Amino acid sequence: MRGAGEAACVRRGGARLPAVPTIKIPPVLRSSTAGEKEVHAEGENVGELLRALASQHPATEGQLFSDEGELNRYVNVYLNDEDVRVLGGLETGVQVDDTLVILPAMAGG
Repeated sequence: MRGAGEAACVRRGGARLPAVPTIKIPPVLRSSTAGEKEVHAEGENVGELLRALASQHPATEGQLFSDEGELNRYVNVYLNDEDVRVLGGLETGVQVDDTLVILPAMAGG
């Protein structure tokens, strides 16, 4: 049994890591995350997770957020297959086993 304030842990790749939400990084953003396909971050809502990602990988901040600190209109974020814009936006709560997927909008025709 865990004590108060002690995070749950899981095993990933043989290592014991905190059980925190997973952020899936699309190929177009991987150059900003040193090639990482997934990043694990702590936070209680989508905004905190994305800000934690930007803190770990500063090159992602301008791609994710507008100058006003809102989600960039050219990026779509899904929490367990649900668009966060139809949920609670950046304030959408997250659980330790949730997956956040970032999908930059593509233009063309």
